[in-house]
Amino acid sequence: MMGGRGRASALASGLVLAVAAGLTGPASAAPADAEAPQPADCPASVGTKADCYTGRDSSGAYYAIAVPKNWNGSLVVHAHGGPDLGAESDPRRSVEDLGRWSVMVDQGYAWAGSSYRRGGYGTRMAAADTESLRRLFVREFRKPRKTYLHGQSWGGNVAAKAVETYGSGAGRPYDGALLTNGVLGGGSRGYDYRVDLRVVYQYYCRNHPRPAEPAYPLWSGLPKDSAMKGSDVEDRLQECTGLASAPEDRTAVQQRNLDDILAVTRIPERALESHLKFATFTFRDLVHERLGGRNPFGNRGVRYTGSHDDKALNAGVERFSADPTAARDLSYDSDLTGKVSIPVLTLHAIDDPTAFVEHEAAYGAALRGAGRDRHLVRTFTRENEHSGLSAAEYANSLAALDRWARKGKKPTPASVAASCPAFDATYGTGCFYDPDFVPGEYASRVNPRPGGRTWPAMTATQERAWGRVPGVGIAP
Repeated sequence: MMGGRGRASALASGLVLAVAAGLTGPASAAPADAEAPQPADCPASVGTKADCYTGRDSSGAYYAIAVPKNWNGSLVVHAHGGPDLGAESDPRRSVEDLGRWSVMVDQGYAWAGSSYRRGGYGTRMAAADTESLRRLFVREFRKPRKTYLHGQSWGGNVAAKAVETYGSGAGRPYDGALLTNGVLGGGSRGYDYRVDLRVVYQYYCRNHPRPAEPAYPLWSGLPKDSAMKGSDVEDRLQECTGLASAPEDRTAVQQRNLDDILAVTRIPERALESHLKFATFTFRDLVHERLGGRNPFGNRGVRYTGSHDDKALNAGVERFSADPTAARDLSYDSDLTGKVSIPVLTLHAIDDPTAFVEHEAAYGAALRGAGRDRHLVRTFTRENEHSGLSAAEYANSLAALDRWARKGKKPTPASVAASCPAFDATYGTGCFYDPDFVPGEYASRVNPRPGGRTWPAMTATQERAWGRVPGVGIAP
């Protein structure tokens, strides 16, 4: 296998030359040493524009790398969303992500993406694996001129955590971050609307669990050993609401159930199924696999409104309070402090049905609270999808971030919007920026929890353990 210098030399003719662990845990059968990148076929969307490589790092995370033949000397390190729930790292994930984000390779950037060492929740774990891959790239190829983080969806939370953990101070490894449709409210409140969905759904539907099935607290998602599948959730949702049926084919009871659930939770109908699955299977992973059965969520004191009978709803929904240590550990793992010192550009669809645009308000408040909002520019588009926006916008956003990092000229939402048509001339996917849009506060979209959030502080021993022992706080 070629080392870093050998590979860099072999690539030179085609180039333009210019970990703290949190919710961590080893993948089963993880290699003792990182595997050097091996040549691999590029995804079809990359084609012959780049040399592609795959491998597995020392923590067991599979990865994919692409180096364009017209490399501009800079690198994008990608943090993917999810979280995926497989027990082990999925070697297909990083390759699929490379194909999905090939626009960045089109623009001349090298690209590196980790599949993370395992499935399941763990923001600090995923951030550590992302940083590990950046170091591997430097070792095996060379140090890029500039290195940018890109995080999509939950990967936005991962990338933002990586910025705070690794991207500050002297010798910082990252020069900027692009966060797209990011889950930027943090785990301690970023999933409250899914907590509300579980209790409101159960109040109306009484089938998740059914009366004849063993009871379990709704905050746990499912019992640890449940054999329920995604199709079972779909069947129960259909039974209660007729979601998959045309409106004229629903019963009156189904339509009223659906109307009430959507009105109270403010979740779009088209995303109801995916949110209920998250509040089922990802909650199970978070509670049972990462928190040792402890409950990080609460809804006591929340008043639900918008139904045909709010009084009965509020009297009948399941109520519970968070275990303070579980809430603390989830907060430590995923909440954002706003303490950043590099340029951060966000791009968010105003009608994102999954990570509501109000996440941007939460992130902006975090940076303002830390006195770092000068490092943040937020942009918004009149789009209504979560998993993918216009390719022209991605290319444009990356170019704006690069100019900011290299030349120190901070963009504005208006200047970013104005530069997009030049990229759309190549991609033809449209530019949908709304430079005047300002998101509402997070609490305007998601029911706030009364009484604020105060949790017991970690002891010095616990803080040290978080930094060196896999799985402390949120178990592997």
